[in-house]
Amino acid sequence: MPRKTITIIAGIAIAGLLVVGAAAAYVLRPPAVSSGEFTAIPVLPTAAQATAAEAEATEPPAGIVVLEIVQAESEARFIINEILDGNPKTVVGITNQIAAQIIVDINNPTNTQMGVVQVNARTLETDSGSRNRAMQNQILDTGEFEFITFTPTSFSNFPTSGTVGDTFTFQMVGDLTIRHITQEVTFDVSVTAESDTRLRGFATTTIQRADFELTIPSVPRVAGVEEQVVLELDFVAQAQ
Repeated sequence: MPRKTITIIAGIAIAGLLVVGAAAAYVLRPPAVSSGEFTAIPVLPTAAQATAAEAEATEPPAGIVVLEIVQAESEARFIINEILDGNPKTVVGITNQIAAQIIVDINNPTNTQMGVVQVNARTLETDSGSRNRAMQNQILDTGEFEFITFTPTSFSNFPTSGTVGDTFTFQMVGDLTIRHITQEVTFDVSVTAESDTRLRGFATTTIQRADFELTIPSVPRVAGVEEQVVLELDFVAQAQ
């Protein structure tokens, strides 16, 4: 083979290796760190609640309890299956960096409202540091989009009455935003009233990666990743 041809082929190969190396360095670079503590976005009260609150001046009206998620007792998770080194593996990512506010109307539970649920995506962790870096730098792009949010818009099968100790199941519909994409999803929710000022709950839904353009980078050890992603939220909310 002519020396010139060999030189051109070698140059192309080196350029290709440089591109691959640069791409790998970009994906596996240290991800952005959390910007710090964050607080729940206040729930806007209904017109009736706002009027009653104005009448009370500073305190919520009788029967209205404002709760916030307790991070130390709560956890957000995603669950996805993949083929790693030829074997099935279930990948779980977790964080307790969650914030949300709930307004409970004890006298009329159907007036209960839940505010925007924020999950700090920069703090999600799996059992692999390299996976975490790929997830945060490329899949979720947490450097630009620090938070995943869910904005509830309606409830179905919501209880009309109940007492302390009861467990309620219902559906919560809302807008889930991951990066720059928002889709409507429905969570199945189970909540137990541990007291008048404390709730313990679990919410879950399943999304499709394609709906949020969540592209998995090509990795030699990973032969395939499922399209479905399960999202779960274990939470405790109590009056502040």
